[in-house]
Amino acid sequence: MDFKLNGQTVSFDGDGEMPLLWFLRDLQGMTGTKFGCGAGLCGACTVHVDGMAARSCQTFMEDVEGMEVTTIEGLASGDTLHALQVAWAENDVPQCGYCQAGQIMQAASLLSENPSPSDQEIEEAMYGNICRCGTYQRIKKAIRDVADGKVKGGAL
Repeated sequence: MDFKLNGQTVSFDGDGEMPLLWFLRDLQGMTGTKFGCGAGLCGACTVHVDGMAARSCQTFMEDVEGMEVTTIEGLASGDTLHALQVAWAENDVPQCGYCQAGQIMQAASLLSENPSPSDQEIEEAMYGNICRCGTYQRIKKAIRDVADGKVKGGAL
């Protein structure tokens, strides 16, 4: 199986039913994508598959053949952070930080589909991403800041 991972073509010749999450973490060393619940319910493992948010714990290797997978490690453009990464820092979003990569990837998918979401649309899009520290208001503000053009960074 061949697919692009953060812009680079990679091959995998193992079990097609292996979760993408394990390939990323165990075989590629990309530990930004986290294991949370293993059932696609918490959002800690969110990546992009062909630009859309996907739970990597429930996405199998055979599902990504010929596709483009982007992880938190591939979201920045070289040394230029993605606007959401900048907004996260400016709004002091993370506390423990465990869920933040998944939160950012979900938000990036939202903004690529809808660059000017309402507060309700932000809440609906982010609903399935759990933050046990409860930083939801800061998460929403960071997304709002990017949507309103208050924060600049790499391409959305």
